[in-house]
Amino acid sequence: MAVIQIRNTGEVIKGEAEVRAFLESQEVLYEYWNPEKLPEALQNECHLNDENKEQVLATFDEEIRSLAERRGYKNWDVIALNEDTPDLDALLKKFEQVHTHTEDEVRAITAGSGTFVIKGEETGYFDVNLSPGDVISVPVNIPHFFTLSEERQVVAVRLFIDAEGWVAHKFDDPDFQKAN
Repeated sequence: MAVIQIRNTGEVIKGEAEVRAFLESQEVLYEYWNPEKLPEALQNECHLNDENKEQVLATFDEEIRSLAERRGYKNWDVIALNEDTPDLDALLKKFEQVHTHTEDEVRAITAGSGTFVIKGEETGYFDVNLSPGDVISVPVNIPHFFTLSEERQVVAVRLFIDAEGWVAHKFDDPDFQKAN
């Protein structure tokens, strides 16, 4: 279950209703998809081959199609990151830069964990710590970035509007330096 920490105040927000209400106030979509629906061999497994990724998509087909229909997403895939991912540190360094997109950035975590760092208009930066089952959609033009937790592995379903996926636009923000 997602846990939020507001960086400026240290406030921690827990519990599905509280997390959902806070993220809704920030115009960030939050849902929960039951990760126990996955075949047992894929639960908490972050080393996936292409067949495993197709199984993840098939398992959550109903949830994916429901979200896609409600929000206009046309394409989806699965990304799996772990210690065997080539150039993982370089990839994370690229992820860990505040940026915006011209479409929502959507992640449904099915294994592992990670954190979205998001800039709220009133709250400043806050961390959304995600674990299996958490689904988040960061809206267009909201400054944010994603990083892995200490375990350094995650599997996530990604949904896109544009067939090529989203493009990150660097967001230089002096406030972010203060928030770290």
